[in-house]
Order: sequence, then C-alpha cells, then structure tokens
Amino acid sequence: MEHRELIAAIAAEGARLAALPADALDRPVPTCPDWRVEDLVGHVGRVHRWAARHLAAAPHEPERGSRGGPPAGAAVLPWYRESLDVLLAELDRHDPEEPVQSFVGPVTAAFWARRQAHELAVHRWDAEAALPDPAPEPIAAPLAADGVDEWLSLFVPRFLARREEPIPAPLVGATVHLHGTDQDQAEPAEWLLRVTADGAEIERAHAKGDAALRGPASDLLLAVWHRVPLDRLDVVGDAARAQAVLDLVQVS
Repeated sequence: MEHRELIAAIAAEGARLAALPADALDRPVPTCPDWRVEDLVGHVGRVHRWAARHLAAAPHEPERGSRGGPPAGAAVLPWYRESLDVLLAELDRHDPEEPVQSFVGPVTAAFWARRQAHELAVHRWDAEAALPDPAPEPIAAPLAADGVDEWLSLFVPRFLARREEPIPAPLVGATVHLHGTDQDQAEPAEWLLRVTADGAEIERAHAKGDAALRGPASDLLLAVWHRVPLDRLDVVGDAARAQAVLDLVQVS
C-alpha cells in the first residue's frame, strides 16, 4: 500500500476505536485473554505515543519523551483520540523516506505508518469482537493483504530468530501457501512461507506448499495473528502442519 493510504487507514481505524461506546469498556476481549476493552484501548494509545516518540527522535538516537499511562474508565476514550492525533501529526511532519529509529533499528518513517496501520486494524477488530452485536467489520482487503505481507516479512523472521529453542526438526522445510482470494486486489495476494533451520524464506508467488490457506485477506490476516481458527479459511493439504508453522510465531 502507498504511504498516504496507510495514513488514511490509521485515521479511519482509529476513529472507529475512539467511537466505541463507554459502556463497552468493561467487556472482556475474547481474542486478547485477560484484557477488557478499556485495557485494549489504553494499549493501542500507548503504542501510538511510543511510535510518535520514535518518529520525533533524531536518527540513531533512542526514543524519548513522556511515558504516562492512560486514565481509567471512560476518560480513556478521549485520551486515545488525543494519542491518535499525536501519531497522525507526527507522521505528517516526516517525509515517508526520512530516516528514523524503530524497535528493529534504523528504518524510514514509512515503516511506522505501516506498523501502526496494522496494529490498529487488528486491535480495532479485537475491540469490535468484544461487542455483543454486530459482528466485527472485516479489515479492508488491501490493508489486510499488506498486513499479511508485513507479518511475513517482519514478524516471522524476527520471532523465529529470537526463539530460545531450535525450530522443531519436523517443521524444518515445512511450506505454507497463503492466498488472499478477494477479487478487487490490485496485485495477487499470494505468498509461500518456507521454514528453515534458522528462520524462514518468504516468496511472493503462487506455489504449492504442504498446505494452502485460502480466503478473504481479512480472515487470512486474522488467522496468522491467531484471532480466528484455520477452519475460517479454505485449507487444502496438511492443516495440522500449517497450524504448527503459524504457532511458531506468537505475538500479542
């Protein structure tokens, strides 16, 4: 996705989160155990401010600034709105190619727009999943497909490299084909994930794997983030092997 589209997604998804009803704040979030909606909103607001601090810091310097937490109760909603505005204003100050810092080292400002757009989209879905009615709004297909791509390119190699235990020998060489089936995509949403002894190889291509996971990009993104079960998708091949591969990457 283009930078301006990611910024627009942050604004739109953030507005949905800020508009949650105050009487929903005590509801448990089924996809985030031990969290209530209030905890989720506070978490996303803190992450927005953390990202903004990274953007504001000079390149090659650690992020700095106020780390105050969110207020309790209904006041968390306007505080979250302020957090969103802080992030959007900071993103607006930077050219997308401007060097900035991040939790993975030097990046460009575009990194943070992408990361925050996907952080927000998944957690907005989490929050709406806690409401009694209606069902959560799916994540827009282009945003969700980009989210799958980010999960594969950023989180899979990062978390496999950080494992304390070696990758289980039976999973070395395992392959999973991920395929977003939305018809309105500008480019094919297909990837092949191959587990290696020291991480993973990612190829953006139509290729046969031990298992194929097919479905709308929103469901595909939610499945890799462990928000929905694999039976939400069309699974062809070894479903247990595909689940074991996804379980190698556990990120809240």
